[in-house]
Amino acid sequence: MSQLLLNAVENAKQIMHAQAVNANNLANVSTDGFKAELAHVAAASAGGKAYSVPDLSEGVVRTTGRNLDIAVNGEGWIAVLGKDGTEGYSRRGDLHVDSFGQLLDGVGRPVLGNNGPVALPPFSTVEVGADGTISIQPLGSAANTLAVVDRIKLAEPNEQQLQRSGDGLMRLPDNEIAPASANVRVTSGNIEGSNVNAVGEMVKMIDLARRFEGQVKLMQTAQENQQALSKLMSLR
Repeated sequence: MSQLLLNAVENAKQIMHAQAVNANNLANVSTDGFKAELAHVAAASAGGKAYSVPDLSEGVVRTTGRNLDIAVNGEGWIAVLGKDGTEGYSRRGDLHVDSFGQLLDGVGRPVLGNNGPVALPPFSTVEVGADGTISIQPLGSAANTLAVVDRIKLAEPNEQQLQRSGDGLMRLPDNEIAPASANVRVTSGNIEGSNVNAVGEMVKMIDLARRFEGQVKLMQTAQENQQALSKLMSLR
């Protein structure tokens, strides 16, 4: 097999990886707290390999006025429990309380507090302070009665080490746990949206499709050249 064909095949594989990343970004344009993935493609002739890294820039924050909607101010992450039982980090702040009193994020992952998943007793109202402190008005108590029940774990993991895991959460290498940080602040009544640039991703999708088509044409040319060479050799 010619080197031209080998390079074209490898380049096409890399572009397919970038297309998968691009498609996932577009699918999450409206997912609260989602962080886009940046795909990098290098020429196979230069020994490059495709890889991707998360874009941790902030998304646009919108006001909802809902007490259990929170947005992280600046750097910092909300600690949640993944389906595999390990701690992960998210910027998704559309929280709710289920019928068992568990505090969950928008996709049903338990939000972590001082001593594990946050669980709230029956309440009339709930508030989240700037430091993640959860205060409730216990059911049946006076309107001016507020009791602190827990504090959402807010962490500042080293963002250069954060990696997106299969469940979409950000994690540190080897499932290392970041300590709670008193420096992270949240605002209640707001939600951070996805940081995906829809227009940019659409332009990228068109560009990747054209690049993939170009590699397919190169494969065809390489095969045609190889067939022509074989015919010439058979005439000798």
